[in-house]
Formats: sequence, C-alpha cells, structure tokens
Amino acid sequence: MMSPVENIDIDKYKHIMNLNVYGPIYAMQLTIPKMREYGGGMILNISSMVSKNYYPNLAAYASTKYALNAISLTARAELEKDHIIVSVFHPKMTATGFGKNSVGASPEAAAAYAERARARGMAVDTAEQVADKVLEQIVSEAAEANM
Repeated sequence: MMSPVENIDIDKYKHIMNLNVYGPIYAMQLTIPKMREYGGGMILNISSMVSKNYYPNLAAYASTKYALNAISLTARAELEKDHIIVSVFHPKMTATGFGKNSVGASPEAAAAYAERARARGMAVDTAEQVADKVLEQIVSEAAEANM
C-alpha cells in the first residue's frame, strides 16, 4: 500500500492488516497445537526490510510488518519451552510482480518506485536468492535474518 500517512484509506489498511498480521496469527494459532503434539517445529514468518526502516508513502505497509515482527519474536519467547522455534525473515526488494499488485498504487507508480530504488543503488534480489537465504535461516534457527 503506497500512500502518505494523511491519505491512508482505512478500509484498504484494514485489508493489509488482515493479510500481513491477522493471517499469520491465525495460521500460527492453527499450527501451534499440532507442533506441540509432535514435540516441536518451526514457524518462519516473512516480514520486510521496510519494517527496519522508514520510507515516505510506505507507512501503512511497513507498520503491518513491524507488527508481524513483534508478534513473531514474542511468540518465539513464549513457545521456546515447547521446542517451537519462531523466526522472522526480512527480504529487501525482490524481483516479483509485487509492485504491480500494491494497494493504492498504479502499476506506473510501483514501477517508478522500483526504478528510484535501483537508481539509489538498492539491489533487487531474485526469488531464488531469497529462497536460499530463507533456507539458511531455517537451518540456523536464527530469530531474525535479513537479505
């Protein structure tokens, strides 16, 4: 969702909250009891490097990822006794169709944002590079990992 704070459409923001915060909570709530039955497991939530910084027009999206970080790391502490590892991964910009599907952003605006990021020297990772880093995090069981 790309919008200045003063123009955030609350209904669209609620949609992003449902996707980025309530969805993972719900999935965790469904999964945790089964993991306890099996003696443990791992939950890896995908956040964003945007949640570690702040950028104009990305407050709505970033705030949902900040929330996911807090929920994930809190769950990690709560579930450690049950041998359930909860981690959170922070990809950067990834070469996907993500920008084309941003709520409130035209495809042109999303493309322009990506181009400005590239012009500032931000690398755009391939999906395969992100998958490799995710696998590294799973193996390491680290609380957080970044691209």
